[in-house]
Amino acid sequence: MLMNDIPRMLISEKRGWEDIDRSHFSHRWFFRSLVLPMSLLPPALYAYAELVHPGRIFPLSVPAMTATQLAVMGIVFYGLQVAMVAYMAMFIQNMSLAQDHDPGYDGAYALAAIAPVPLWLSSLAMLVPSTAFVVAIGLLAWAASIALLRHGVRPLLHVQDEKTAHYIANVVTLGGMAAWVALLVVAGLIFSVLLIWWKV
Repeated sequence: MLMNDIPRMLISEKRGWEDIDRSHFSHRWFFRSLVLPMSLLPPALYAYAELVHPGRIFPLSVPAMTATQLAVMGIVFYGLQVAMVAYMAMFIQNMSLAQDHDPGYDGAYALAAIAPVPLWLSSLAMLVPSTAFVVAIGLLAWAASIALLRHGVRPLLHVQDEKTAHYIANVVTLGGMAAWVALLVVAGLIFSVLLIWWKV
């Protein structure tokens, strides 16, 4: 049901969001049912791209990475993504508390887990061996994630005041973008170290 509602949630603060809010799903439910399975997509599709059409999307590493190396890198990236969602949930809750509003951890985690869904889904673009296509889909996914983040503040965090909701949305959007970019940078550094270690 959640995935079917995502298109409506991109343009509304009510359609889809209210159903999620009424469901009272805990952060454990979102962790188990959304974060764990969806976080598998990027590492799995990256491994697919490297093995099936190496060098067509990403620069070809020399020598080409083995399946074992891709699996290790995938596990590392998977763990970083899961940790990032938990970090974003704490960040969202803290930003709300700074505005004298406590949304509860479940609501904050729900928003942190739903917002990156377009980014996770965009990894399916790696099935197509085209850098331009992957980049274009990635940019659209970023825009969609920002829209979800902004539209989810009021219904999931239960912020009634429009000014407060707007402020939280702005701070969380900037913080979220910075955090996910930092995730990619950290992942890149870890992968570089691993590649050097494997080549030694």
